[in-house]
Amino acid sequence: MKIAEVRELSDKDLADKLVTERAALDQLVLNHSVTPLDNPVQIKGKRRDIARILTVLRQRELNNK
Repeated sequence: MKIAEVRELSDKDLADKLVTERAALDQLVLNHSVTPLDNPVQIKGKRRDIARILTVLRQRELNNK
């Protein structure tokens, strides 16, 4: 997910997406601890997606003050 795609979403959609991405990250980490993933870079990608979402939410919060 690119930053431009994240910025297009509404606050509610971002909050929902954040919950979904965190659950997916938890599942990936759990699966990776049991049996190694074919592509462990997926974990890094999920972490970055979560960071992008949190960054946009924080920017919006600061702009609304």
